[in-house]
Amino acid sequence: MESATVESKALPAPIAPETIEEIANRRTFLEHLLLKILYLSGPLTMTEWGNTSCLGPLIMDELFRRLRSEQLCEVVGMVGDVRRVAITSQGRARAAEFMSLNQYAGPAPVLLEDYVRQVRLQSVRNLEVHPAAMKQAFEHLVLDDLTLTRLGTALASGGSIFLYGPTGAGKTTIAEALPRVLAADGVWIPHAVESDGHVIAVFDPIVHKKIQRGTSQKEDSRWVYCERPKVVVGGELTIEMLDLQFNPVTKFYAAPGQMKANNGVLIIDDFGRQRVKPEELLNRWVVPLDRRFDFLTLVGGKKIEVPFELFVVFATNMDPSHLADAAFLRRIQTKVKVGMATEQQFAEIFHRVCNAVGVNYDPALVQELMVLLRDRFKEPLRPCYPRDLLNQIAWAARYEGRKPRLDRESLMRAAEAYFISGEAQSREDQS
Repeated sequence: MESATVESKALPAPIAPETIEEIANRRTFLEHLLLKILYLSGPLTMTEWGNTSCLGPLIMDELFRRLRSEQLCEVVGMVGDVRRVAITSQGRARAAEFMSLNQYAGPAPVLLEDYVRQVRLQSVRNLEVHPAAMKQAFEHLVLDDLTLTRLGTALASGGSIFLYGPTGAGKTTIAEALPRVLAADGVWIPHAVESDGHVIAVFDPIVHKKIQRGTSQKEDSRWVYCERPKVVVGGELTIEMLDLQFNPVTKFYAAPGQMKANNGVLIIDDFGRQRVKPEELLNRWVVPLDRRFDFLTLVGGKKIEVPFELFVVFATNMDPSHLADAAFLRRIQTKVKVGMATEQQFAEIFHRVCNAVGVNYDPALVQELMVLLRDRFKEPLRPCYPRDLLNQIAWAARYEGRKPRLDRESLMRAAEAYFISGEAQSREDQS
């Protein structure tokens, strides 16, 4: 029997370093980090200090001895057999200096080189996507087999896809269902990345969903085991949002959306309606889509190279040929047109929405509705209409203090409230 999950190469957890030498001798950077944590948190046990910084006991002990020898911290008691440490007045003054450089005081960042290596190992191009996994992920939607095959083929490529078609056809719903195919597969996301002293916060609890699992003391807790991420951006997208987000107060960076989406899916919804011009966005991503790497700019103008290992979904109700030139469209090798529903599909969608809302399904009424849409309202069978009309019915029932029900009266009221009649539209066009 065919597996209903995505197959990927099982990657072992990153191994925790045991000495400072194993993390590229970043002794000074780590000393500053530990002192800032103590400055902000107050007295901590060595265990709490290590848990906050995500550093192992041997590294913590070495760094602690150096900070204590410089009289920047001191032991103020014991909790069982664990030392409790507090910052000294001299340490407080030094920590304030470090805070003026940057206020990052969380888990120790991983080196940019280690991040690049791990992201490449976890690339979406290494996934094997099969029909059973696609059917399971899209079982809540009504799609024909050809569309599902095209979507699965695009996902198996690990590249990108253009979803286009008229408004209300379900492009956004389809785009947001694509990450469900990858939900069972886990990847390692760092809390933060460091390059030449610059800190970039990567882990975002809104984007990155932790996978509960047993852990080993040998695992590097600077990394978090998560589902493959999904990032959705819409009309709010600007060209500035595609670069590192520097906070002038905290003086460290937040990763842009495409970096947070690495090893997962980035959905650009309503493409062509962003505040950034389509050609500007496309020019920005010609190289990343082709070469699988991106350049991000630090304050001062220095650029760093980061992986662009993600599946990009462009969803638009515009003609792709009017949004992008041939050179860009060539880099998006799968284009899927999402059209209107057939009568059979429309009825099935209506049936499923009725079950979800908790009202009885009446096939005769739905057939009558389809005739009404065609003859009176001059509307096609958009897949969004069943949900929208049943929402109207539910809202009216809530207002009237009764349970929603599907009958001719409630359905006609919903349609009158939702649609502009063909006659009224015609008069409006003539005026």
